[in-house]
Amino acid sequence: MRKFLIFGLVLVVSGIGAIVWLFTRPGINTVGQVTFDRQLAVPPLAASTVKDGQRVFDLRSQAGQSDLGRGGRTGTWGYNGALLGPTLRATRGERVVVNITNGLGEDTTVHWHGMHLPARMDGGPHQPIRPGATFSPQWRIDQPAATLWYHPHPHESTERQVYRGLAGMFLIDDPATDVKSLPHEYGVDDVPVIVQDKEFDGDGQFDENGRFGSDIGILGDTLLVNGTPNPYLEVTTELVRLRLLNGSTSRLFNFALSDGRPFTLVGTDGGLLDRPYQVTHLPLSMGERAEVLVAMRPGERVVLRSDPPMPDGDFAERRFHGGGDRFDVLELRAAGTLRPSAEVPATLVDTPRLDPATAAEKRSMTFTSRKINDRKMAHDRVDAVITRDTTEVWTVRNGHSTPHSFHIHDVQFQVLGRTDGGPVPPQLSGWKDTVFLPPHEGYTVIMRFTDFADPSTPYMFHCHVLRHEDEGMMGQFVVVEPGGKPALGAHHDHTG
Repeated sequence: MRKFLIFGLVLVVSGIGAIVWLFTRPGINTVGQVTFDRQLAVPPLAASTVKDGQRVFDLRSQAGQSDLGRGGRTGTWGYNGALLGPTLRATRGERVVVNITNGLGEDTTVHWHGMHLPARMDGGPHQPIRPGATFSPQWRIDQPAATLWYHPHPHESTERQVYRGLAGMFLIDDPATDVKSLPHEYGVDDVPVIVQDKEFDGDGQFDENGRFGSDIGILGDTLLVNGTPNPYLEVTTELVRLRLLNGSTSRLFNFALSDGRPFTLVGTDGGLLDRPYQVTHLPLSMGERAEVLVAMRPGERVVLRSDPPMPDGDFAERRFHGGGDRFDVLELRAAGTLRPSAEVPATLVDTPRLDPATAAEKRSMTFTSRKINDRKMAHDRVDAVITRDTTEVWTVRNGHSTPHSFHIHDVQFQVLGRTDGGPVPPQLSGWKDTVFLPPHEGYTVIMRFTDFADPSTPYMFHCHVLRHEDEGMMGQFVVVEPGGKPALGAHHDHTG
């Protein structure tokens, strides 16, 4: 009996200790701790050929190993390499073909995040690419100059495949909606910055278990930028354009510079803004992008940092959702002599505003638990039927205390207002395809559905916290011709 009592007492004390540790452990803070001893890798521009009037790219998803500073090789996944993928680049008006071969041992897809294209080319969960098979989506690029990205979107496996390294950028060029005076030399003064957090186990491999007590997925204590640990960027021009992508699966970032200086926001998800904005902080949720300009002086160093993204949040947000975490992200090192950069113009591009009075439909979406409007994703259910060439207004709101986000396929939207009546910040003033939904808050957005109608193939809208997406926080919509009805059929299975 004494042994049982002692054993029980040990369990109670251990349990109390674990609870105390859980609630008192400090948040993650790498500020001042990063060595910045590796030059930032810049993803290569993807090779392409032009055949029969189409620009053709080739991608292969594959497993590999990468040196991530853990004293050995970490198992990773990538496109055309061991980790991440090349940057695809095409010009508005071009027809593109991307031959995607699945070199993994499981189904995958490739979704073109932010791209306007036919539903059958979108790479959603209804279009699995079987191991060894090749899928060749093709479409005409028809949207403004923008920083987009591509990543897997398989049913119930998106978080894991993105976390292991499957992601890359897709840049669209368009002289009509770009500004020539902005930095444009890829890899020199115009640099992709894909920021991802990782957790490692004792063997230097990715830990995919997720933080204890968190319900938003994996929150790592180490950052990789373009797959590089402890990265620095050699800057050779007075202005450097950083194309920021929050490529994490569940972590929020709040970008700033270490000395508090302002930097210039010029673009977001769907392209350049109407004018540049001076900001000192820039929050980005999972899947969001932003283009910023940083002014440098000869010989100086400054660190791109992520300050706590939810410093005023409640205990759960700060402790279990990363709201109080701080990171050093990337050191910018200016050369002793810098090439002059053109002055940033006072105006950038015209952004025609969509008129809510023209909306054919208004919809309301509430995100709670792993459901949207109390329903989980179902492949055989259409959640919205939209008529081609119409405008709609959606109110998307987080109905509880867990962070969520809203992402929609095919279209870009404009933010009309916050559900709490507060001001819309500059980073939400342009074209968007993803927006963070803070606990108990949301936005009203407007979008126009043009060009593509397909009653049998849906697009998706969902939370871009990827574990939430995998667990059912998605819905489907189809775009139909006037008077049309949905006609969902079998999944589009790419087996060879």
